Amino acid sequence: MQSVQEIATEIVAREGGFVNDPDDPGGATKYGVTIGTLQRLGLDATGDGNVDARDVKALSRAQAVDIFIRHYFDAPRIASLPVCLQATVFDMYVNAGINAVRILQRLLREMGYAVTVDGVIGPQTASAAEQAALVDPDALRDAYGIARRNYYFRLADQRPASRKFARARDGTKGGWIRRAEEFISAQYHLSRQAFQQRTAAWG
Repeated sequence: MQSVQEIATEIVAREGGFVNDPDDPGGATKYGVTIGTLQRLGLDATGDGNVDARDVKALSRAQAVDIFIRHYFDAPRIASLPVCLQATVFDMYVNAGINAVRILQRLLREMGYAVTVDGVIGPQTASAAEQAALVDPDALRDAYGIARRNYYFRLADQRPASRKFARARDGTKGGWIRRAEEFISAQYHLSRQAFQQRTAAWG
């Protein structure tokens, strides 16, 4: 079993270095930490009294790992979920905030559990996830990963500017889809043909 530190380190590596893509609602980002996050936490990395893109650029890998563990794993209580879900929900929380939990809660409701979709991991959500994991932990992890992938597809359906994050220029899977499939068993990965069919309407 991976430690939280190991999972966070992998997330930082997956996110990559500094980018400031105008099509990314998160704005300036480094290692997955957005300028909005630094401003919300009041983290002035340069010590100049302002939290701006320069602070994002100055962020270290170690600082990013610490931010993720404290604010994206500990604070939302991801440790209360079954082990099979922790890495994928943690990764998604970094990428999509409380929507990561809402995706899980909607999935649990579809599975017949009485769960409120509020984006908060409380006793109700943790208990339902634990019960589902007792039935088949691998199936639960795969189902969540597929729900993640569908979430990304829906975002791209609704916002053309985001499609480049779901589909690469050469028509293959983009970063969002590849990221979701890292947590899905290979048998459930979309084939090239299936992916192209799913994205054909994007033009």
